Amino acid sequence: MTARKVHGFVLFALFCLISMNGFASEGPEKPRKEGILLVAFGSSEQTAQVSFANIDKKVKEAYPGIPVRWAYTSHIIREKLAKHGKFLDSPEMALAKMQDQKFTHVAVQSLHNIGGYGFHDLSRTIGAFKLMNEFENVVLGYPLMSSQKDMEQVTAAVKVSIPAERSKEDAVVLVGYGTHHPSNAFYAALMFQLQLDDPNIFVGTIEGYPEVNLLKQLLLRKNIKKAYLMPFMSVAGAHAKNDMAGDEKDSWVSILTKAGIECKPVLKGTAEYDEYVAIWVDHVGESLKRLK
Repeated sequence: MTARKVHGFVLFALFCLISMNGFASEGPEKPRKEGILLVAFGSSEQTAQVSFANIDKKVKEAYPGIPVRWAYTSHIIREKLAKHGKFLDSPEMALAKMQDQKFTHVAVQSLHNIGGYGFHDLSRTIGAFKLMNEFENVVLGYPLMSSQKDMEQVTAAVKVSIPAERSKEDAVVLVGYGTHHPSNAFYAALMFQLQLDDPNIFVGTIEGYPEVNLLKQLLLRKNIKKAYLMPFMSVAGAHAKNDMAGDEKDSWVSILTKAGIECKPVLKGTAEYDEYVAIWVDHVGESLKRLK
């Protein structure tokens, strides 16, 4: 069964629960209990956990006293982790547990880059829980890039994260995962905004647009001799290590090296930089305001 079918089945089960039990009847008012649920695609790479640890730390520092929970949307990653004794909840299970723990107001924060398929699946899950009427309020925070303000903050974060030894003649290539969802256009929009200030910064994606062969042509056209490859993903997990920096002939490093461009991979996820994390933390704060 595919991940999307599993997701649909879980939501169907929730709706069945609603139809059997009816909407929650009014009773004694529950004591207000706020919570934060951080939702990431997830990673099974041990070295990638530093990114999630940094997000967890910054959220707890910004909103002390509000319990923080985690969920991974990828069932494949949850299964891999479970085999090693580490158990992560799906968003549905995490919210169900928060219901049992008497939370009344929950800010769910997406840790996605863009509002793609994963974000919209999460939005549907939130909608199902709203129909169950168990929470007084549950809201979904926007992903990293969802407004012009976000784009400007991401642009500033990119500039801070560039290795100090990079010269202006060298390229910086940000490598996102990408999607076939229309929101993939944010990646090209980000490259446009970055190049207004630094024409040698490029943004590409593994699964979407712009793709590696297009960026290769752009680099060759500008006679670029060296490129710093940086994951534009919250964690430097398997995609960064293999698709971007791996030894396989179809990796970005291999393709660009074959074209005569010296590659310097930087295996550090965006969530390891406080400037990126601050954007998600601000979105949590916006959600907490909406809860009130």
